[in-house]
Amino acid sequence: MSRFRRTVLVVAMLNLAWFAVELGAALRIGSVSLLADSADFLEDASVNFLIVVAAGWTAAARARVGMLLAALMLVPAGAFLWTLMSKFTAPVVPHAFTLSMVGGGALAINLLCAFLLARYRRGGDSLTRAAFLSARNDALANIGIIGAAGATALVPSIWPDIVVGLGIAILNLDAARQVLAAARAEAQEAP
Repeated sequence: MSRFRRTVLVVAMLNLAWFAVELGAALRIGSVSLLADSADFLEDASVNFLIVVAAGWTAAARARVGMLLAALMLVPAGAFLWTLMSKFTAPVVPHAFTLSMVGGGALAINLLCAFLLARYRRGGDSLTRAAFLSARNDALANIGIIGAAGATALVPSIWPDIVVGLGIAILNLDAARQVLAAARAEAQEAP
């Protein structure tokens, strides 16, 4: 197994483990942003496991997997919309301390993953791009979650959590667009 594939496998396992932690916390405190981010951790784990499998395939096959990965990157946006609707029907203000601690842990995991993947970010294929963008976007999302926790601690409201959840959805939509563009370019260049 190549160094890239071993690195991506480690990143996949880290994402899967933190998905479980964050999902439990999100459900316990009723947080839209944590639930959207936990769906993102599950999506990242899936993306990275697919990358491990497809890394040795032909360019055309990797391009098809890249297109599938772009679609998978839309899952957190769907999770956000679902949790947003439930937030409006039951407007529970999330517990700020738990939100900040879980967001901080998620940030640490994502920074570690981004650091592990940074040496591969210049790789031209859609798989490499998907792995790095997922980790980078997640670190940005976690900074937002920590900010939402601070705002919620100052002024108890559902809105900081909702705004950050929306930002996470937008980041994932943009990453999916970039991965799809890389996969299309890869497909056109494949023999």
